[in-house]
Amino acid sequence: MTPHDYEVIKIEGEYVTLKDENGEELFIAAALLPPFIDIGTRLHYENLEYTVTEP
Repeated sequence: MTPHDYEVIKIEGEYVTLKDENGEELFIAAALLPPFIDIGTRLHYENLEYTVTEP
C-alpha cells in the first residue's frame, strides 16, 4: 500500500475518523494509532504503521 497522510477529524470513544488529502474519510480503531492523538493531529501511514507528523 502506498504512503498516505491523514488528519484526525473526529474521535468517538474507541474509534477515530481520519481525512486524507483528497477529502476521503477513514474510520479506524484508536488502538491502531499512536497514543495521545487529538483532533487536528496529522498522521503518516506507511508500512502498516501510523506515525505522528509535524504540522
